[in-house]
Amino acid sequence: MRGIISWGAHVPYRRLDCSTIPEFFGSGGGRTSRSVASFDEDTTSMAVEAARPAMRRGITAPDQLWFVTTDPAYMDRTNATAVHAALRLPESTIAMDMIGSSRTAAGVLRNACQGRGTTAVVGSDIRVGLPTSPDEAAGGDAAACIIIGDDSAAAPVLARLVGSGVATREFVDRWRIPGEPQTQTWDERFSENVYRPLVATAFSAACADAGVQSEEIDRATVSCWSARVAKRAELGAPDGATVPPLEGVGWTGAADPMLLLQVMLDHAQPDELLALVVMADGVDVQIYRTTNAIVANRPLRSVAEQAAITGDVPYAKFLSWRGLITTDPPRRPMPARTSAVAAARVTDWKFGLVGSRDSGTGDVYLPPSRRSIGESEAAMVEIPMADAEGTIVTFTVDKLAWSPSPPIVFAVVDFDGGGRMPIELTDVDPDDVSIGDRIELTFRCLSETDGIANYFWKGRPVRREQPHGE
Repeated sequence: MRGIISWGAHVPYRRLDCSTIPEFFGSGGGRTSRSVASFDEDTTSMAVEAARPAMRRGITAPDQLWFVTTDPAYMDRTNATAVHAALRLPESTIAMDMIGSSRTAAGVLRNACQGRGTTAVVGSDIRVGLPTSPDEAAGGDAAACIIIGDDSAAAPVLARLVGSGVATREFVDRWRIPGEPQTQTWDERFSENVYRPLVATAFSAACADAGVQSEEIDRATVSCWSARVAKRAELGAPDGATVPPLEGVGWTGAADPMLLLQVMLDHAQPDELLALVVMADGVDVQIYRTTNAIVANRPLRSVAEQAAITGDVPYAKFLSWRGLITTDPPRRPMPARTSAVAAARVTDWKFGLVGSRDSGTGDVYLPPSRRSIGESEAAMVEIPMADAEGTIVTFTVDKLAWSPSPPIVFAVVDFDGGGRMPIELTDVDPDDVSIGDRIELTFRCLSETDGIANYFWKGRPVRREQPHGE
């Protein structure tokens, strides 16, 4: 049996209250909020953060890593290799980009379920609409990872694809030309009229392929850029089966299908039928059946619980982060361009945050050292630190150093089990930082110079709700 063996998601900490948009422009906005990737997050860094929890459940290194996005950090360069490096996957693991349309996520996920070997599919997107546009308020930033593999005792299949249906048609309801940051949209009424018969066709085909009746569907969810079009889709599933999208997040493009599928998986019981409906340049419907293993093997924190941990971002700062308005730059020079040669020498440290430990004394070195600074002659061994937590022993708020979103908060952190290092904090307000705060690590983009993204790790406050199911 082959199917979903693990999943993970990353919903950025920041939220934009869309009701504040009219205060700025006099129009636009809405009554909801949306997730906002921070100034130091891009689709690559968010993909890493989504894949990390998916890999924590004892999953062996996948044979394939497919990275899906409509907003890549690079063109003419593979973005998936940075995700591969941060996850410390072996060289034998294929890492490829699937870039362009948000519909690609549904196709890659279906193909992975029908393929061979262990495959990690990661969808990540940052949605940028024109200021005051419906797309600006309805969009959201997030990443989601689903790992597909064969059933085993260590990683049992939790849900398997039992049927799929497709209805493809050429029409223009949403578009963005190369080089443009914002997507444009057509009238929602036009999209509604086009999608309605396509949904009926694809849903009927998926049910026939699965050998079930539409009335047997236990949970169904719809991924669509327009909430109006999604609500008016006639699925044929029983009343009450439709699972709404995450509140306060928005439509997350290439991440959306896998994010919504995870919302269903987070609460599904054994032997349930889950229908994923993706409306993007046509309609893709996938039907999954859960297994008995799903209850005992869910992630510790559900997508909804993660999305509930938030902090506001002012609208003007949101526009600045997206490059839609230009603010006065810091009075310091930008960081120098990252050296490709230097980065290649320390890939495990830079991307995987791998330090070293003196096997004799137990001392931890960050960054790693080839030998102990003392008299110990014991061997140095690698020690991965990306999942470590630590405590702030001192910190400073720097208002002069260069940053696209000043001020910078630097902290010296003592990590549990050994190791101390200075590290920049993110997703934090300077007034809320205190000595003794607990810190976890997150993969971010430190800077971008000459088009080269400089990825490394930052610290963020440990913010936890009760584990999923408690």
